[in-house]
Amino acid sequence: MSQKSFSSISITEIVQLANYNRGTFYSHYDNKEALLNDIMDRLIEELIRSFRAPYETVDLLRIDELPASSVMIFENIFQNAVLYTTLLHSEVLPDIREKMFLALKQITIEDLNGAESKLNHELHAIYAIHALLGLVFHWIEGGFTYSVAYMQDQLVQIINWHPAEIMTNKKRS
Repeated sequence: MSQKSFSSISITEIVQLANYNRGTFYSHYDNKEALLNDIMDRLIEELIRSFRAPYETVDLLRIDELPASSVMIFENIFQNAVLYTTLLHSEVLPDIREKMFLALKQITIEDLNGAESKLNHELHAIYAIHALLGLVFHWIEGGFTYSVAYMQDQLVQIINWHPAEIMTNKKRS
């Protein structure tokens, strides 16, 4: 998919590249779309594991004490950089973005609960996941110009930034 569109790739090309035969392919998948769905499902499973890493062993996640190194989502994306880059530059882009968003939204709603907050939990989850994925997609589309550690640190700083006021650059007369 880095050289051709998904729709123009044949099963023969897939099995030749993977060094398998057609029989082996068809014993696992009905068609190339099933293979793509399996690949995306596995990526989503890994993404969820990496998202949960900072809180999987605690009952109370203290955001203001969150070590940047515990944020594993950028490490996971970077380990699969070729695959994510290929998917995000292909015609399956809307599918992978939507699957990532829905999966992370669901576990955010199920796993995390802001104590005593007046915020609508679902709206907050939607906002937070769009922000996170915006950073992730920008990082991928930019060719991973920042290190994993830098992205981890920036995310933690962004999460903990709560300004009461912001200076504007508006010219005053």
